[in-house]
Amino acid sequence: MSRRDAGWNWPPLSVERDGPTIAALHLFSQVIGKVPTASLPWRNHGWHLTLHVTPRGLATEPIHAPAGTFTLAFDLVDHLFVYESAAARMTVPLQPMPVADFHGIALAMLGRAGHEVRLHGAPNEVEPAIPFARDMELRSYDPDSARRLHRALVEADRVLRLFRSGFLGKVSPVHFFWGSFDLAVTRFSGRPAPPHPGGIPNLPDEVTREAYSHEVSSAGFWPGGAGGEGDPFFYSYAYPTPEGFAEAKVEPEAARFSNEFGEFVLAYEAVRTAEDPDAALLAFLESTYGAAAHLGHWDRAALECARGEPGVPRAI
Repeated sequence: MSRRDAGWNWPPLSVERDGPTIAALHLFSQVIGKVPTASLPWRNHGWHLTLHVTPRGLATEPIHAPAGTFTLAFDLVDHLFVYESAAARMTVPLQPMPVADFHGIALAMLGRAGHEVRLHGAPNEVEPAIPFARDMELRSYDPDSARRLHRALVEADRVLRLFRSGFLGKVSPVHFFWGSFDLAVTRFSGRPAPPHPGGIPNLPDEVTREAYSHEVSSAGFWPGGAGGEGDPFFYSYAYPTPEGFAEAKVEPEAARFSNEFGEFVLAYEAVRTAEDPDAALLAFLESTYGAAAHLGHWDRAALECARGEPGVPRAI
């Protein structure tokens, strides 16, 4: 039986039904994302602070701290917030609660494990940025919505990793940014970029400028979140934006350039309901990257390669 015939891949996502849970997880993820930010040496483009899609949810990379190495995770299968190290495993149920309660739970868990972590106490990239300890609004958590979100992230992660394999140059991991709450992969031309103007809400400009220090073509999946409204979509943009990018011909037909966001977008629903969802998404990723690389005069012959195959080393 194929993955599509099995019926569990590319699940439907609804703003009305799933949006409140996704928004809650966005704000909860901001709390745990502050821990690697405060604990790990800064890595280029903030890659150390991201979360990663796992078979069970979202997790930090290993956090090396004086009291030991640990990870933090959202288990979206059994609906748990998880602290794990060689010495201990602690869990708390994910359920409806205020951000203030989740913040207190996370700090208490870290304290019990012997970690003294001083976190920045407010979210980034959302408006309003209510300090965690003062955000007393009850947030939703519906297990079915969390499962659908996880399944969508797993499928998007799988295709983005396949797309990533067709590039020899500098390219990011496929990873999840808790500030904007999106799964992303970024290709680099190898050339420095002009300083980014900054201005992202509740994000220091020096962070933005370091993230965009070099020319990029970036693509990803936004499932929704606390900082915005609207249906889930895939996106692709370039920085700096080359002349003519907005007018480029891209695939599939449902893709369009959003003047609001300054990027190409493709509705998640258009991918989910396509005859071949993987092919539709890959066409979007390849054609939008191709437009950015062509119009930006990237050295494509040196940077690109065939997509990877299991067990087959790159030809030299």
